Amino acid sequence: MCRNIRPLFNFEPPATEDEILAAALQYVRKVSGTRKPAGKNVAVFDRAVVDIAKATRALVHSLETAAPPKNRDEEAAKGRARSVKRYG
Repeated sequence: MCRNIRPLFNFEPPATEDEILAAALQYVRKVSGTRKPAGKNVAVFDRAVVDIAKATRALVHSLETAAPPKNRDEEAAKGRARSVKRYG
């Protein structure tokens, strides 16, 4: 259920708003145990996504590192290579 939660810090280019929202949505889905909330819980669910995205954005923009930024394409290629090695 949390496949879309990816590391968002120290990448070039920086995390996009869509990536931050996708991570927040997956987090709220995991914590709530539901992919789509029932009618009266939709507003609470949506508000939680907005709040988590806000906190994530603040965290990612506040963190500091001396390490050089990672390249998204290179990291994705490494992940695919690990997957092939693991699953054949």
